[in-house]
Amino acid sequence: MPWKVSSVMEERLRFVARLLDGESMSEVCRCFGISRKTGYKIFNRYKQEGPQALCDRARRPIRYANQLPDQIERMIVRLKQEKPHWGARKIRELLVRRLAGDVRIPAKSTVHAVLDRHGLVQRARTRSNKAKGTPLSTGRAPNDLWGVDFKGEFKLGNGRYCYPLTVSDHASRFILACEALSSTKQASAIPVFQRLFQERGLPDAIRSDNGVPFASPNGLYNLSRLSVWWLRLGIAIERIKPGCPQQNGRHERMHLTLKKETTRPARENALQQQARFDDFVSEFNAERPHEALAMKCPGEVYQPSTKRYDGLPDVDYPCHDRDILVTSCGRICMHRKKINISTVLAGQRLGIKEIDDGIWLTSFMHYDLGYIDLEQRTLQTIDNPFGTRLSPMS
Repeated sequence: MPWKVSSVMEERLRFVARLLDGESMSEVCRCFGISRKTGYKIFNRYKQEGPQALCDRARRPIRYANQLPDQIERMIVRLKQEKPHWGARKIRELLVRRLAGDVRIPAKSTVHAVLDRHGLVQRARTRSNKAKGTPLSTGRAPNDLWGVDFKGEFKLGNGRYCYPLTVSDHASRFILACEALSSTKQASAIPVFQRLFQERGLPDAIRSDNGVPFASPNGLYNLSRLSVWWLRLGIAIERIKPGCPQQNGRHERMHLTLKKETTRPARENALQQQARFDDFVSEFNAERPHEALAMKCPGEVYQPSTKRYDGLPDVDYPCHDRDILVTSCGRICMHRKKINISTVLAGQRLGIKEIDDGIWLTSFMHYDLGYIDLEQRTLQTIDNPFGTRLSPMS
């Protein structure tokens, strides 16, 4: 089969030709500016496969976690069907034997995740409360669902930007908070929710868009520390689809009124702007009738939650082998090996359970995060336990 000769290939051919002429490996490598290890690699490839072996080879990494080739995945499934009592380790060994050569073999944890995705793994236990995605709830009663968002930033009279953080109750339309913050960072948002939880109690769920600090494009399953904190408090997280603000339509409609009545014109500084927000919230909740509420005011419908906020509850894992703490750098240590998890889970305890030889199921609360392969020192994620992808790039 003909192949295209590139400049790199020409260099390799000249390199091999000088070796075939009897020059020493050290001298030729020195002339070409490469190491002896690279030189022997090129020469051995030539001796095994001929001149065509000197062509450029694809260097694009194979991301088995998300892009396992279909042929390999189908083979894994077929092998498991042929050997139903074999685990991931033995299935992987069959792949090694049948695909030995240049084809990269996925890790045991990847094989196990494929089997799990196709329903070919018997779960160690069944939980009725395991997350199965986040279809948007109806929020029929107060505190069933809160909506949260940052109203688009705008410039104050003093030239500084204001980022209004707003929270409202879905059923009653009651505005729970409207805070003039200086940024969208979670360090500013968390104290607002702490005060809100102390005053109003805890909701069943919170719905937001995919932006920070509610989600993190770099966090595990695109979680953020703020959303992890909500989960620890027993609050379900809901995410609207990117580009579908109508899925949080009641909250967005309130934003239109907020913008019209409080930001045109903007006040001179953050204190003055906050006072204007407070006046708006008071009027909206206590004086403004709402057609969807049979002309009642939101304050006449809303009642505080019966779920009290008493700080973070303890988390334990009675059905796992043991629990393990995620370090401040987002790692866990197992058998003197460090495995990266995610910094958004720093300080949290995870449950781990060995479900196959060298493969550990890793869970956060009642959510299964994925499988740890001690040989690869990696966490192989599985289907997102928190619903659709939380990244802004979804």
